[in-house]
Amino acid sequence: MVEQTTILEHFIVKDFMLPFVFIFVLLFAILQKTKILGDGKKQLDAIVAAVLSLIFVSFAYPKAIVSNLVLVLAVALVLVFVGLLIWGFLVGGEAKVTIQDKWLKWVIAIIIVVFVFFALLWSAGVKSEVLSSKVGGFLFNQSWSGAFWSNLFFLVVIAIVLAVVLKSGGAKKS
Repeated sequence: MVEQTTILEHFIVKDFMLPFVFIFVLLFAILQKTKILGDGKKQLDAIVAAVLSLIFVSFAYPKAIVSNLVLVLAVALVLVFVGLLIWGFLVGGEAKVTIQDKWLKWVIAIIIVVFVFFALLWSAGVKSEVLSSKVGGFLFNQSWSGAFWSNLFFLVVIAIVLAVVLKSGGAKKS
C-alpha cells in the first residue's frame, strides 16, 4: 500500500470533505445572493446547501466532473495570471516606460498569448509534431534554420524597440 504523506491526501478528505465544503460554500453563497428562500434565512440556506452537498458527494460521477472542471479552472487562472504579470512588466507601471501606441499594445498582447500557449503546451509535456512534419522539418531542421530564426527574432525585437523610441519622441534634440 502507498504511504500517504499528508492528511490532505487521505481519500476521506479528497473524495468527500473537500468536495462537500466546495459545493456547500458555492450553494450557500448562491442561495444568500439570490435570496431564493427568502431574505435573512441563513439557517434555511445552510440546511439546503448542506443537504444538496451531501447528496452531491454520495455520487462519484458528478464529483469527477466538478473535480476536472476545478482543475481546468485552476490551470486557466494560473495562465491568466502569468499573462497579466508579463503584460504588467512590459506595458505599464509607475517606474516603467508606458506604451502609448495601441497597435504596439496589441502586438505585445498577441505575443504574450502565443508565449503563454506554448508555455502551457511545454509544461503539459505535449510533444511537438510540427518539427517532424515536412514543413516543420524544412523550417526548423536545416543547417541554416538556427541562425535564420535567431537573426529574425533579433531583427523583430530591434524593429519594435526602434518603433517605440521613434514614435514616443525618444530621439528629441536638446
